[in-house]
Amino acid sequence: MVKEGYKFAVAPLGLGVLALALRWNWAGGILVFLAAFVLYFFRDPERIVPADPAVVVSPADGRVMEIVDQAMGSQPGRRVSIFLAIWDVHVNRAPLAGRILKLEYRPGRFLAAMRSRASAENEQNVIHLSTERGEIVLKQIAGWIARRVLCWKAEGDTVALGERVGMIRFGSRVDIWLPLEAEIVVRPGQHVAGGSSILARWP
Repeated sequence: MVKEGYKFAVAPLGLGVLALALRWNWAGGILVFLAAFVLYFFRDPERIVPADPAVVVSPADGRVMEIVDQAMGSQPGRRVSIFLAIWDVHVNRAPLAGRILKLEYRPGRFLAAMRSRASAENEQNVIHLSTERGEIVLKQIAGWIARRVLCWKAEGDTVALGERVGMIRFGSRVDIWLPLEAEIVVRPGQHVAGGSSILARWP
């Protein structure tokens, strides 16, 4: 459980218990259900991280929406976009071990996270990660429901493969950019688990 979740659950749980004590059963039931859902949303399960040093793991739980060719500056590569439904785990993880070169917050819109435009126009944290094989870029992108992207790391920090790096609250999108040398092994429509599902192989 992400500790922040308790803060969001306390108010509806307390009000729900009070409403039930006053026999406002309908309102109390809704509030207690809301508190239970908040605790469920902020769950943070342990994951088995692959031991293979040649793999790139998924940075998030969710469904692969699209895999598109996209250059990063002058370097050709591909972008893999993952949609996080409201019932998915929203803790984000490092797809590779490395050092955070740059961390950039970009304010923006709150388009539906399933739209391709969200990748460029929505509020987001952009994480540039330097690895032994090269640089990759990870984006935590807010959606129509999500209104807050959180990164728990800072520039200069080192991260291990599959390590927790942040979360997005209440429905969102995560993009990862990889150079062409990385062989992407997932396909659109596939469900992936952050920190454990293999997204690509990069010998």
